[in-house]
Amino acid sequence: MFANFNTGLFEQNDTRAFYLERSYLGCEYDLDDGLSVKGVIDIGKSSDVDDYQRLAYIKNALVSWKTGGLTLTGGLISTTQFNFQEKFWGYRYILKPFQDRYNFGYSADLGISLAYKFADRFSADAIIVNGEGYKKVQKSNGLNYGLGVTLTPFKGFHLRLYGAVNESGLDDKENVINMAVFVGYRADFFSIGAEYNNMLNASYNRDADQFGYSVYATVKLPESTEVFGRYDNLSSKDDWNIAEDESAVILGAQFKLGKYVKVAPNFRMTMPKADGADNSYSAYVSCCFGL
Repeated sequence: MFANFNTGLFEQNDTRAFYLERSYLGCEYDLDDGLSVKGVIDIGKSSDVDDYQRLAYIKNALVSWKTGGLTLTGGLISTTQFNFQEKFWGYRYILKPFQDRYNFGYSADLGISLAYKFADRFSADAIIVNGEGYKKVQKSNGLNYGLGVTLTPFKGFHLRLYGAVNESGLDDKENVINMAVFVGYRADFFSIGAEYNNMLNASYNRDADQFGYSVYATVKLPESTEVFGRYDNLSSKDDWNIAEDESAVILGAQFKLGKYVKVAPNFRMTMPKADGADNSYSAYVSCCFGL
């Protein structure tokens, strides 16, 4: 369960409220011969209804088979577009990873994925999904094809490359193309990562290109405490999406209260790129409860 209390700072943003971000309910069961099944229900907000309402979606309903270095998964599955970056960032309950936050892709979808670990330092994965996400049924004839490669040349260092084509399925629309590069290093007491993301023909519209980068770091302290920071920067080709283009900063600390509860006070600053738009400042206390 993800929840927070937030308050705007200064006269540009004086809203404040307790907020239930979302809840997950799920189970996973290991069968014989490398088979496993998993189901997850996601209860959260949707752009299809009022912000105060919550809807329940099936986020995962999948079967997975693993043998040796091969993993094959089918059903309503987690996508591979930014899953690696999300785990490295590690604070989804506080803030979604860059590609999810700015709608470069979906965290789950209906389809199949295949991953193979060739060696400890090299793995690759491929995925074919509908391309509409887990909250909507397939509306067009196109599919989303993705391919990723992960390299670990030495302990703690990770390099990931990913590319995908999401077919429009319509003659008057363009395919969406996603490209992403991630580099990160994780040691015992700190981690730092950076990613660059490029999306061509957003929403299947020609030349509606978006690109941006995200840099984040964590330092582990004694007593189950961590401090973290992140900087995002989103831009669009020829400023076609200038109203949404922005840079953003988040700084905070996470405290683990026992095994199941995390609390993270954090400060956020958003800097719109549109002329005349004011910066906004907010203070949050984000909470996560999970078994």
